[in-house]
Amino acid sequence: MKRVLNCGGFLFALKLAQICIGTGINIMMLMRVFCLFVLGCLGLAVGTGAWANLAEKAIDEVVSTQAQGAKSQSRINRLDDETRKLLERYRLVTRQTETIEAYNRQLSRLLESQLQEIKSIQQQIEEIDITQREITPLMLKMVATLEHFIRLDVPFLPQERQRRLANLRETLDRADVSVSEKFRQVIEAYQIENDYGRTIEAYRAELTANQGIDVRTVDFLRIGRVSLFYQTLDGSEMGVWDKASGQWQILDSRYRSAMNKGLRIARKQAAPDLLVLPVEVTQGAAQ
Repeated sequence: MKRVLNCGGFLFALKLAQICIGTGINIMMLMRVFCLFVLGCLGLAVGTGAWANLAEKAIDEVVSTQAQGAKSQSRINRLDDETRKLLERYRLVTRQTETIEAYNRQLSRLLESQLQEIKSIQQQIEEIDITQREITPLMLKMVATLEHFIRLDVPFLPQERQRRLANLRETLDRADVSVSEKFRQVIEAYQIENDYGRTIEAYRAELTANQGIDVRTVDFLRIGRVSLFYQTLDGSEMGVWDKASGQWQILDSRYRSAMNKGLRIARKQAAPDLLVLPVEVTQGAAQ
């Protein structure tokens, strides 16, 4: 009977050692199990009841230790997850803080720039008020000067030029047109008049003579502002404007060929060429 108990103790201790090793029990518990294993092998067990109590206590201690270890590991895992989450949140908040600080610095620079821009605009508004007060009389004077110049100039395109002057005067009196647009139109009119001095032009219009009694349709030839000629549609009569007398002077028929050539050149029907036509020479140019 004692041998059977010894063999049973040996098998029980061996099984308990396998449980400890399989469940990862600490080394001290493993040593205790190993001592039980040695006692079982030597046959020193104290009896069936005592051995059962001892075995039950050992198993309970193993199970309790295993449960506490599992709880501890679970608590460690939970704390590790919380720590990792807190670290990730900290890093996220840190990045957000850095981004907000960089954005605030940029906003501060933008605000400073906008304040400077507002100050500059306010100064420009004050200057515009002064400029508007000064430029309006200047534009009126420029239109009056242009009108006087056209009156003294060679009388080409009289209706078109007078219509342009009338439009300018009307525009200057309109409240719905900005000062800049008024000034642009005045400068444009000056530019058009300036271009007349560098171009050659042929056009058909009415010629009024004998104080409005004689009205005929003729072809005009303008060569810059130097000379203005006309020729009747049948080519029987030609004339040139005399600035000194302010009247038309009849041209000799020997200029008919040059006149026709000039009309074709102005209409881009012929290549530019030398024209032999009378040109009025002022006293200052002659000297």
